[in-house]
Amino acid sequence: MMHAVLATGNPRKAAEIVELLYGVLELLPRPGWLPETVEDGTTVEENAYLKASAVALATRLPAVADDTVMEVDALGLAPGLFSARYAGEGAGDAANVAKVLAEMAGVAAPGRGARVRTVALLCYPDGRRVVSEGVARGRITERPLGDRGFGYDTVFVPDDGDGRTLGQMTADEKARLYCRGRAFRGLAASLKSAACRSR
Repeated sequence: MMHAVLATGNPRKAAEIVELLYGVLELLPRPGWLPETVEDGTTVEENAYLKASAVALATRLPAVADDTVMEVDALGLAPGLFSARYAGEGAGDAANVAKVLAEMAGVAAPGRGARVRTVALLCYPDGRRVVSEGVARGRITERPLGDRGFGYDTVFVPDDGDGRTLGQMTADEKARLYCRGRAFRGLAASLKSAACRSR
């Protein structure tokens, strides 16, 4: 099985990715000595590639990264590329969620639609990449619900679910419905297909 390095240092996200790619890649943790990557791309895929390519070049091993954005209809698809720092550089999840909810105050249920998009990407040290995208439609709640997950999980209710937020779901339930699960399942399928063709 091919070894690859995780580009994320977020332990909760890393655990999700390891579970989703189990049996496809042997994932190694991001080295602590690596500096953070500046995410100044103009698309979701560019940001994922920036993170993965930096780790691949530094370690000389393939690297796995993703970038996920929340796009809220009522906010003109914001926060978008600024999802992780919507409330400012260094802002945490709670501050980002609070800003979205404050900006949506008074928006009625029919106008609270949103989508989340993830690009999952494997980058080789020579720059080659394998890419997969996952999308989930849903709505934004009026207040946080649940204490699981991270990011905007406590305010996003997927259309394909049962009315609970991602923050109220188990990890397995979230993986089935969320864009990150869909993106990494697609990446796993592409890598398996490529491995079969190379035999």
